[in-house]
Amino acid sequence: MAIMITDECINCGACEPECPNTAIYEGGVEWSWADGTNLKEVELDDGNVVDATEPQEPYSDEFYYIVTGKCTECTGFHEEPQCAAVCPVDCCVDDPDVRESEEELLAKKAWMHDE
Repeated sequence: MAIMITDECINCGACEPECPNTAIYEGGVEWSWADGTNLKEVELDDGNVVDATEPQEPYSDEFYYIVTGKCTECTGFHEEPQCAAVCPVDCCVDDPDVRESEEELLAKKAWMHDE
């Protein structure tokens, strides 16, 4: 599964620098697939292919947010999700809508980092 940030977020920013995939962004900030990865192009679920450097709309305008498609729960990097480990208010939690196996998370890591 991926990690999500709940609306209890106090916008402290402790989580953002801990993410090895650059999947965490400040509320209102555009993101891209290329940030912190080696991706050049990405095929979206709808079949469209986008330039990985193309800015994407923020998931949230108010709180820090995690891009689900880039979150690997730190699998292959750390023993536990680092955002959750450093969050002072425990608002980095499992996303119940996104369930991925360890193998899927490792494959996502390899896809993003050309391994």
